[in-house]
Amino acid sequence: MITQRQLADIARLTADRGLDHTTASHLRQVYPGTYFTYCLDDDINDMEPALEGTGFNLYLVDGRQHCLRLTSDLQVATGIVLAAVLEESN
Repeated sequence: MITQRQLADIARLTADRGLDHTTASHLRQVYPGTYFTYCLDDDINDMEPALEGTGFNLYLVDGRQHCLRLTSDLQVATGIVLAAVLEESN
């Protein structure tokens, strides 16, 4: 389970540190037992983010079964995907 407060704290920390592998690594240390990964937001389809930040979105991961899958339910969330939102150039 991930709380709304944890999600907000993770978003704040991500905004402060920037989104890269060191941020994900730091979050793993701060929240042991919680799965963290990062990717581009374009890699995620058909799911609304749990939280939108400036330059990134956070998605919830349900890892209770053998395969990880995205979820919108904080009660079953076991991890977070940090997804970088790239600006579109015209």
